[in-house]
Amino acid sequence: MRPVITSAPAGETPPDLALGLRENWRQFWLLVLVNAFVGAMVGLERTVLPLMAGEEFGLPTEGAVLSFIATFGVVKAATNFFAGRLGDAYGRKHVLLAAWLFAIPVPLLMMWAPSWGWIVFANVLLGINQGLAWSTTVIMKIDLVGPEQRGLAMGLNEFAGYLAVAFTALGTGWLAEAHGLRPEPFYMGIAFVAAGIGLTLLFVRETQHHVDLEATGFESRTPNESGGRDSAIGTSEIFARATWSDPALSSASYAGMVNNLNDGLAWGLFPLFFAAGGLSVGHIGILSFLYPAAWGVLQLWTGALSDRWGRKRLIAAGMILQGIALAAVALAGGFAAWAVAATVLGIGTAMVYPTLLAAIGDVAHPRWRGSAVGVYRLWRDGGYAVGALAAGFLADWFGTATAIGAVAILTFLCGVQVAWRMPETLHRP
Repeated sequence: MRPVITSAPAGETPPDLALGLRENWRQFWLLVLVNAFVGAMVGLERTVLPLMAGEEFGLPTEGAVLSFIATFGVVKAATNFFAGRLGDAYGRKHVLLAAWLFAIPVPLLMMWAPSWGWIVFANVLLGINQGLAWSTTVIMKIDLVGPEQRGLAMGLNEFAGYLAVAFTALGTGWLAEAHGLRPEPFYMGIAFVAAGIGLTLLFVRETQHHVDLEATGFESRTPNESGGRDSAIGTSEIFARATWSDPALSSASYAGMVNNLNDGLAWGLFPLFFAAGGLSVGHIGILSFLYPAAWGVLQLWTGALSDRWGRKRLIAAGMILQGIALAAVALAGGFAAWAVAATVLGIGTAMVYPTLLAAIGDVAHPRWRGSAVGVYRLWRDGGYAVGALAAGFLADWFGTATAIGAVAILTFLCGVQVAWRMPETLHRP
């Protein structure tokens, strides 16, 4: 039985409120659509921006090219933390609307930037948008569905976001090949921002009442390894649990960081690596599509699968599979081999991405869950910055293939670490 409130004091939890995907399907699918537009904003950059760095702005090294990803990662990581805390304190919808306001200048800057510094500034704004918007849509979906379908909810959320990344990357590749690297590939970004603002302002509703509802039954559940029944703990305690002291939360944070470290490498170095291998912009766009497309589509199944099989096995196996796929990219050559490796990389990422978010939701108390998601996403998206800086340094000094191979080893070892340290977080009644 899902918990349902049949009466409530005026001004508090509304009557007849329920948790569950079916019970809240209109708002849930609206948030899925909103997150698709959030992901599409990242997809604007996946194919075109690394190529623009050399052709439009004459940046001489891979490290310089990856500066925009490092900036994006640092800003998004920090904003994730504040998104969770602000949402807990002031409401989710306000944070989501603010996120879209930061996105307004982004496509315009990418179209008309006179120097690379303006592109980096656009990525500061994009990082704020992504940190606030993606974190908030994640938290709102967890609020709506309750504990029984958390993995499925996260799979649907990440499916929408990363499938939008994939199709936008493919579309910008086609437009760039037909019309040039800019401005045409970025026109669609204006439509994405307008749609995100309109849907959020007019149709999205606050979900904090669902938090109050779930909290009433949370303390009666069997406590898990983290002591997550604590309903009121401070920011420093949440940070400590999600960073080192709690084996479930901290393992999820570490795996998330390594996952986005290799995604940052794929975002920044793969287009350059494939171009050096003789591929056209159109073929690079296809490869930039395959990886997030496999990642996005398969999350429809992997998120729900984690609700039945548990979280730990999918996370460990997915990280190991990503390491193998990255090694294949470094060692292989030619479009067909790279296409297979990119697809396998997407499969491994799909096993990990929604499952990590579901694990955080399993452990954290509803009243500080938004903050816990924020800390997790702080470390996870910090991986973009670490990956961009480390991959850029290794590529400049030892070559791009060596940089990809080093990240492959790190990703494989992360999967081993999860298998050793992380407890299972899914506890059925």
